[in-house]
Amino acid sequence: MEETKGPKIQRLAADLRDKIRSGAKGYGPGEPLLKVREFQESEGIAYQTARDVYRVLEDEGLIISRRGEGTFVSPILGKIHRDGTGRYIKAAREEDGARGAFAAEIARLGMTPSASTEISRARPPKQVAKALGIHHSAKALIRARVMRADTTVVQVATSYFPGDVAFGTQLEQQDTGDGGSKSRLADLGYQQTRIRESVDVRPPTKEEADALDIAADRLVYEITHIGLTESGRAVEVCVHVMPITLWSLSYEWPIDQPAVREENSQ
Repeated sequence: MEETKGPKIQRLAADLRDKIRSGAKGYGPGEPLLKVREFQESEGIAYQTARDVYRVLEDEGLIISRRGEGTFVSPILGKIHRDGTGRYIKAAREEDGARGAFAAEIARLGMTPSASTEISRARPPKQVAKALGIHHSAKALIRARVMRADTTVVQVATSYFPGDVAFGTQLEQQDTGDGGSKSRLADLGYQQTRIRESVDVRPPTKEEADALDIAADRLVYEITHIGLTESGRAVEVCVHVMPITLWSLSYEWPIDQPAVREENSQ
């Protein structure tokens, strides 16, 4: 009896998965795989089935497709874990001299973090201006980054800071120093004590797909991050755009904490 499409995809995906995870020869991080058409012919399967097999492993973060180049074993086996709860703590973002939370995350994987940064003074999008509490025509400091783990682009992120806070400070320099922007804001008297984030999943724009080197039909996380001071002032808005095939997200917070009871000593 002819095997149904679903089990065939899972069987072929499992075989490739085992080779990648075991580090079999020719299946190490970053190594090229057969192109979809070549994989189809080698397995004697339909072209769409071959695409579906690769899609399963790409969704798991085990392979990546680069437009015009082909399919490769991911240089990051599995996904980068973004701990939304602990990544911005001072000790975490400054670990071993890291230039912020992203750099620390990538360094923990044994990879080299880097970013190409464009710095400007311009009007932010209206929703960003609203979040920062500035007039829609006011200029903000903007840091637009293309962020890499070794040579792989894994994220694009654009940060916005109020001009009265950031203009003329180290935030306008390429190197913001240990701990990145959050540490420099703290030095300036704008320590962030509360974070607000919203997460959406959507297709990338053409510009984002080009920067991330992904197909337009892949999905990305869009994380809108707002950093607030003790007084409640928003001093940073950052929009992170990340392929869902490369990242996993987690958040943790306490609920229903038991009240602390004070007992009077006799």
